[in-house]
Amino acid sequence: MRTITATEFKAKCLEILDHVPQEGIKVTKRGKPVARIYPENNGIMDLCGSAPGIYVGGDILSTGEKWDAES
Repeated sequence: MRTITATEFKAKCLEILDHVPQEGIKVTKRGKPVARIYPENNGIMDLCGSAPGIYVGGDILSTGEKWDAES
């Protein structure tokens, strides 16, 4: 995975987004990773919900739990 600094990403954002490799790009700030960028069609989101017995989806209203935004 290619690593770039946040400064480089800021300076070349549009060019970088035009050429994101399949393995993605790691963005660092002061030497620490802060973000990863992947192309839209790399299949990573296809993994969501693929583990047996684990449900990914729904919303807060479908949990059956009472929820109060002010508490």
